[in-house]
Amino acid sequence: MNTKSMIRSSLIGCILAAALVSGAVMAQSATPDQTVAGHPRVNEVNQRLDNQQNRIQNGVAKGQVNAKQEARDERHDANIAQRESADEARHNGHLTKREQHNLNKSENRNSRHIRKQRH
Repeated sequence: MNTKSMIRSSLIGCILAAALVSGAVMAQSATPDQTVAGHPRVNEVNQRLDNQQNRIQNGVAKGQVNAKQEARDERHDANIAQRESADEARHNGHLTKREQHNLNKSENRNSRHIRKQRH
C-alpha cells in the first residue's frame, strides 16, 4: 500500500469517527438525561460499519481492492455513518426500527459490493 492510499484511508477513518462522535455528542447535548449509552440498534449498526472497514482494509492489504474501489467503499460507509448520526440526533441517541432497517439495507448493499470486489 502506498503512502497516498494510507493517508486517504486514515483521513476517511477520521472523518467517519468524527461523524459518529459528533452525532452522539449532539444527541447527548439535546437531552442528556434521556440518552442510552450503548443502545442495541446503534451498537449493531456501528459494529457492522467497523466490520466493513476491516474487510475493506484487509482487501487493500491483500491486493484484492484497489485505491479507487477503497475510496468508493469508504464514501458509502461514511454516508451510512452520517445518516445514522442524523437519525440518532432526531431521536435522542436512538434509532427507530425503520431507521435501523434502512441503514442495514444500505450496509447489505455495500457488503455485497465489497465481497464481489474481493472474490
